[in-house]
Amino acid sequence: MKIDIASHRWPLNEPFEIARGVEFDVELVEVTLTDSQGRVGRGEAAGVDYEGETGESMMVQLEAARPALSDSLTFDDVQSLLPKGGARNALDCALWDLASKRAGRAVADLAGLPPLKPLVTAFTIGLGSLAQTAERARRVQDFPLIKIKLDATRHIDRVKCVRDAAPQAELIVDANQAWDRALLEKLLPRLEAEGVTLIEQPLETGRDADLAGLESPIPVGADESLTDMASFAAIAPFYQVINIKLDKCGGLTEALRLASAARAAGMEIMVGNMLGTSLGMAPAFLVAQQARWADLDGPLLLAGDRLHAMQFHLGIVQSPPPALWGEAE
Repeated sequence: MKIDIASHRWPLNEPFEIARGVEFDVELVEVTLTDSQGRVGRGEAAGVDYEGETGESMMVQLEAARPALSDSLTFDDVQSLLPKGGARNALDCALWDLASKRAGRAVADLAGLPPLKPLVTAFTIGLGSLAQTAERARRVQDFPLIKIKLDATRHIDRVKCVRDAAPQAELIVDANQAWDRALLEKLLPRLEAEGVTLIEQPLETGRDADLAGLESPIPVGADESLTDMASFAAIAPFYQVINIKLDKCGGLTEALRLASAARAAGMEIMVGNMLGTSLGMAPAFLVAQQARWADLDGPLLLAGDRLHAMQFHLGIVQSPPPALWGEAE
């Protein structure tokens, strides 16, 4: 098994600000696997920046795994070779793509999923001035689902601003750990009045138990607090929703396990992204078929995308083209 590893920076359309900071571009690592028969599979990862992952650290991990790769590589092997995170995500998704080429079947079929359907995806409005928020909201006023980044001081005014610009849209908000329980409780009635249907990660990771006993009219979702199956049981009692991201959990294999665990626990699912091109969104699109909310807008925030990109129109994303990822040749 031959592995090619590459890293490239992809500029964003405009600076993207969340409670943790501002991004101007994203470094993406791409893995290409070629087996002895010349069949090729590809995967992409952005990694998890708040866990200290960088393009360099992911490439170091993948280089260390190189000697263990062979034509007999299995998904279980990938789970053992690398820890959760971006490097394993890129390798795991490349192996799924390669498996589809070998089997002559789509990845969705291999994973036991029904045929793929188009999805509504959130479009994310980052932090900024109120004027910037209003302008960004006007651009996507016809989108069915809008996600709004908030922090400890910029919150309800931003939500009201977006609601005024997009009165018909479903709104979800993401505080990226910037709140405490007191602020959350203060904002809940106002967020409910604006029709917000999901609050992502209001509290710091490690403070999940502060949500115990919270009577919220809006579901609360775990994002940074939820990585892979190892973290699921500890956070599940405090949330109604989990946000599955392939970069966090380490690939499609673990993401499918998380989705099954959430359904068994009676929890709703959101599938998100750490930014990326259509190559990174394609495997997440499979998991999102089972989700209440999809947030696969990474390519919409970039200045460019892959050849054979996924098609987005007014918040609706189509299935990955066969030439991109996950379809048999």
